Amino acid sequence: MRKIVKKELVTLEEFIIETQNQFPEATGDLSQLLRDLALAGKIIGQEINRTIIRDPKNPAGFKETPQERIDRLENFASKQLTFALRRSGIVNQIVTEESEKPLQVDKNGQYVVILDPLDGTFNIEINASIGTIFSIYRRVTERGSEPSEKDILQPGLQQIASGYIMYGSSVMLVFSTEGLGVNLFTLDESLGEFFLAIENIKIPKNGNIFSLNTSYYQGWNEAVKKYYAILRGEQGDGNISYRYIGSLVADVHRTLLEGGIFLFPASTYYPKGKLKLMYQCNPLAFLVEQAGGRASSSAKRILNMKPEALDQTISVMMGSVQNVLDAEKIIRD
Repeated sequence: MRKIVKKELVTLEEFIIETQNQFPEATGDLSQLLRDLALAGKIIGQEINRTIIRDPKNPAGFKETPQERIDRLENFASKQLTFALRRSGIVNQIVTEESEKPLQVDKNGQYVVILDPLDGTFNIEINASIGTIFSIYRRVTERGSEPSEKDILQPGLQQIASGYIMYGSSVMLVFSTEGLGVNLFTLDESLGEFFLAIENIKIPKNGNIFSLNTSYYQGWNEAVKKYYAILRGEQGDGNISYRYIGSLVADVHRTLLEGGIFLFPASTYYPKGKLKLMYQCNPLAFLVEQAGGRASSSAKRILNMKPEALDQTISVMMGSVQNVLDAEKIIRD
């Protein structure tokens, strides 16, 4: 991939235009979807910050319980994303984790967008990072025909773009399209613009950080427990640090930048795994692979998996190639 950066500050709009100019056959539709998602992210980030910081004229904050606050923000995020994507006229269906069924938008639209509108919402109360995860597919049925489940239940390898918007100390947009690497943009709130911060992210081949929720330890099988013991240095000469935030976006974000491995293995609590293939695993696996990493479920490539249902869950390990290969070997053997 050739370098796009020619000056100190590159806006998301400039990046999109220059990238699009590299492909004369491009219609600009995908670029429009990225703009729409970025716009929704700005609005969602502002609402989250307003909720966390509180209104100085109302020190007591919103009169909500934590669960009411979570529900309100999840609903707000879903509405903003749906509104932003509907107005373009190029989306066929929008699927959100909270919705009971896909939203049919335009028969002539050629894209399907799958969303986890707000992941990690239990971290809102402690001001830890949360995020929006998105995945974009090109429909497989003819334009103008009735929307079909075939357009939604596609393997992750068929994604044409995926990414996330992370809301924390700053709002970050991270996305990738096939062959163009993974790029990170940071929102300058004073200007209302996303600026390119890191171009073409590459995960280190080997990292020294592991991340998993150890509260499920008693439900792991012996192979996973053995791997965990190795990571902790109880078996072998493990020299790796433990980091776990509890927000999928934040944990994978750190793994993208610093390397290592993120795991959420199956357990007796979640025999088929907890994370959702369509809403979470496919889009993040696409990013990890585009950055030169590896993403698997029971030693199977996640992006090759044929989805069985929208709410299908799987076990997950993703991150630096060598870390994931080591984990697969130990757990498999």
